[in-house]
Amino acid sequence: MLSAPLYDITPFSTLDYPDHLAAIFWFGGCNMRCDYCYNKDVVLGTGHIGTKEALAFLKQRIGLLDAVVLSGGEATLYDDITTFARQIKTLGFKIKLDTNGTACDIIQELLEQSLIDYIALDYKAPETKFTRITHHKTFQTFQKTLTLLIGSNLPFEVRTTLHTDLLDEYDINAIIEDLHVKGYNGIYYIQNFFDTHQTIGEMASPTKPFDRRKVCPLLHVKFRH
Repeated sequence: MLSAPLYDITPFSTLDYPDHLAAIFWFGGCNMRCDYCYNKDVVLGTGHIGTKEALAFLKQRIGLLDAVVLSGGEATLYDDITTFARQIKTLGFKIKLDTNGTACDIIQELLEQSLIDYIALDYKAPETKFTRITHHKTFQTFQKTLTLLIGSNLPFEVRTTLHTDLLDEYDINAIIEDLHVKGYNGIYYIQNFFDTHQTIGEMASPTKPFDRRKVCPLLHVKFRH
């Protein structure tokens, strides 16, 4: 068990959990190596902040913050995430989980114990490009998580980071069609890549255009900058 799973803490954010003032707990490490990922230091790094320190931080924010975002990296890799989430909930905070969906059993356990209030699920790529972009063969597990969330009563969103040198209109439409067939009726967020010059794959700014007019209208799609 990692005694210090957190790479960093963002004291407050108004953007990461819709309509909530939240702290962000960044978990070190990830099982993917997405070329466009700008959290390179978090993904490739290890934690140095323990859960006791994180909980002490939260105790001083009771009444000031509404929620905690468990992000990363990949928070579900932490083997005691359920206990940690329960401790956070005991303090009265809501919890949002940012996840790549590759730990379906952990997510199901969190749902069954009512320890998560909102999830942002990253749909990295359609199956044909999933391994090429994430460098991990977990598409079927991701699909299992997606199906689990659609069948649950938990509010959640699906989002894709768009780097047009990696994904095009046809790839985005393949994702939309898959979500539609599975019964997803929430907002599908397409997040534009922004160049930090520090991505895992050392990706530069996109060179290919993206025609939004070609996006399939089966879902409510929103673009995020």
